[in-house]
Amino acid sequence: MTLPTSKKILLEAQNVAKWFATQDQRLELFHDLNLTVHAGETLAIVGRSGAGKSTLLSLLAGLDQPSTGQILLSGQSLAEMSDTTRAALRAKEISFIFQSFHLLPELSALDNVRLALEIQGNHQAIDEAKHWLSQVGLENRIDHYPAQLSGGEQQRVAIARAFATRPSLLFADEPTGNLDEETGSQIINQLFALNQQENTTLILITHDADLAARCQRCVTLHSGQLHERI
Repeated sequence: MTLPTSKKILLEAQNVAKWFATQDQRLELFHDLNLTVHAGETLAIVGRSGAGKSTLLSLLAGLDQPSTGQILLSGQSLAEMSDTTRAALRAKEISFIFQSFHLLPELSALDNVRLALEIQGNHQAIDEAKHWLSQVGLENRIDHYPAQLSGGEQQRVAIARAFATRPSLLFADEPTGNLDEETGSQIINQLFALNQQENTTLILITHDADLAARCQRCVTLHSGQLHERI
């Protein structure tokens, strides 16, 4: 797969460490971890269960802070921002797709997407939400609630919501983990097609080697370090 022509660095992890204190010891997940992601790249982070992939995602997205080191988004240190500024930056620049969909059960498919747009202050939120649900083939399901949708349909709503805000950076954490193989394949095809269309930077957390192979780069998280696959 062709690497992006842009050399702009979008995201950096510099000498990152993360540990948790227990009663009698310190559990260290990462130490001196470094990562550089360029705008427009697709990157897979793989590793065994318990290696810390989801924790690393939280750090890279500014949902959690490293014990030492720093995360830079477009050259700005996330740790140096206030909680309010960091949250506003995430709302503007970052989107997420999770294994468990994370849709609001009391809202329709349309309203789940519309809400994300309204948080950004988009005054065309309803029309934009309809457009993105159409992009994922759910134009006839916009009034349905999550409980009325299949797992694949719920993940399509989550994909529509993620791309509707036009993020510069998209994190996908095991996006097919709750789906059967055929549905998961359809969802991934849709995810990569929209990602290429929007030229979004995609960081994908997965244990699926075939899925990871679709990304331009793949790194393995092992023993607190990232190892690039050639």
